[in-house]
Amino acid sequence: MEQIDFQDFMKVDIRCGTVIEASAFPEARKPAIKLKVDFGEAIGVKKSSAQITDHYQPEGLVGRKVMAVVNFPPRQIGPFMSEVLILGFPDDDGSIVLASPGAGVPDGARLA
Repeated sequence: MEQIDFQDFMKVDIRCGTVIEASAFPEARKPAIKLKVDFGEAIGVKKSSAQITDHYQPEGLVGRKVMAVVNFPPRQIGPFMSEVLILGFPDDDGSIVLASPGAGVPDGARLA
């Protein structure tokens, strides 16, 4: 495992947001869901694509709190521009389970 110092960690801007829209992404090479996430007033609404179809359906994601890296450059994924990286952990089968904060964390809160 490569070690980093605290200043390197502080460069990664991880924020809490609420999914406000979710839809299937059939054009993606691997099964994915397109998300719009509200990160609060300072950051606003950002788009992302996440390969989370093994555990989630689009209709069950609206209103869910998620965590994302918000300071990576946008990335083109097929016809879709992903603006943030939604975070999750692989389960025993390698399928992604979303990382999410506990109750009471406001949209836009930064991981500390």
